[in-house]
Amino acid sequence: MAAPAHDVVVEPDDFNDNDSSLGDVSNDGTSSTASLSSSILDYRKENGRTYHKFRDGREYHFPNDEEENERLDLQHHIFDLSFDGKLGLSPPNEPESNVGRVLDLGTGTGIWAMDFGDEHPGAEVTGVDLSPTQPQLHDIDRAYSVPPNVKFEVDDIEDTWTYSRPFDYIHSRMMNSSISKWEEYIRQSYENLTPGGWLELQEFGLPLSDDDTLKEEHALYQSMKHLGEAAAKTNRAFVDLDALKPMLEAAGFVDVTELRFKWPSNTWPRNAKFKELGAWNYENITTGLQGFLMAALTRGLGWKADEVNVLAAQARKDVGDRSIHAYWPM
Repeated sequence: MAAPAHDVVVEPDDFNDNDSSLGDVSNDGTSSTASLSSSILDYRKENGRTYHKFRDGREYHFPNDEEENERLDLQHHIFDLSFDGKLGLSPPNEPESNVGRVLDLGTGTGIWAMDFGDEHPGAEVTGVDLSPTQPQLHDIDRAYSVPPNVKFEVDDIEDTWTYSRPFDYIHSRMMNSSISKWEEYIRQSYENLTPGGWLELQEFGLPLSDDDTLKEEHALYQSMKHLGEAAAKTNRAFVDLDALKPMLEAAGFVDVTELRFKWPSNTWPRNAKFKELGAWNYENITTGLQGFLMAALTRGLGWKADEVNVLAAQARKDVGDRSIHAYWPM
């Protein structure tokens, strides 16, 4: 997929033909308000992965097993690198901010919510997700790691929100292809913020290359093309990142700021920071590809699991090919 000129320019490093393939990238350099029934904890098992049981049938395609949870924590580190150690780029993330109620949508493992609670002990942080994979809800032996000002809830954020009080800061990360109606998602966020409150969306698009080195015949291109088709067919279409700012403004948000980042597919960039981001993102994508594709393609497009595994293996090779200057737009 070729991309138009982008605000962020990433120059490829110089590699010889014998060094263009990447086989392995070194990375040097409380209590819950949710009442958990057995049906919630009895995850849906499918093609060797597990998925949320709560609201089963809502086509959220990403797994919730330990393999995926480890990847999500690794991905959190990539955000940390991208934001120079900050948890976000809006004012509530500043050390001196006096933020009160905070909502983390699609909290996943809860790592962001816990880190924010640690950094802002005066805040009241709620993380919400379809799956109870956070320490409080999933493994009592890990509950000690949850700050006392952080709690987790199992809920469907596409239902009507029923919070009794508004929030000062709503954080939403990597929800593309998880939301069916972005306008409604943004509207509910707006209506559940205090006057002067902040919503921060940290989103991703499908991979691109600025120099046409990611080509249609590449398995990585094909895998993402099929993922997009499956997502659209199951009412979880990928939103165009350029559409988010107009949606926010239409909902009533002001002072909307859009910042662009690139996560390289591997260590192909010349710049040291992008090279480090690429090393981590290589691990992020190669460990996640099968999970990204499996449920989406088998449920949405009727593929067999073996076919998905073959495509994922081929796409992983492209992710590690340093002659393909791909990146994920953020």
